Amino acid sequence: MVPTKDPLPAYTSLEEIRARKDELLAQLQTDATQVNTLWNQIFVKREDSSRGDYIASMISGGMTVIDLILLYRKLRRGYGSLFSKKKRKR
Repeated sequence: MVPTKDPLPAYTSLEEIRARKDELLAQLQTDATQVNTLWNQIFVKREDSSRGDYIASMISGGMTVIDLILLYRKLRRGYGSLFSKKKRKR
């Protein structure tokens, strides 16, 4: 269902326009504070990790790289014709 906009209110005086402007400004300020709090919740700083945690993450990353290299070699050997430009002679 397509949302429909409310018809624009008919303002009869300058005071009504100023009151509406102040209302919208207050609403924008509350929305801005909500966005800021949500933004700050997304990007929470991590506590400083110890040297052991750093070394463990490096080893874990290295093992992931080794696994990817071994997987690539295995796929290259089994399905080499898909990766190479020249055709295999049988």
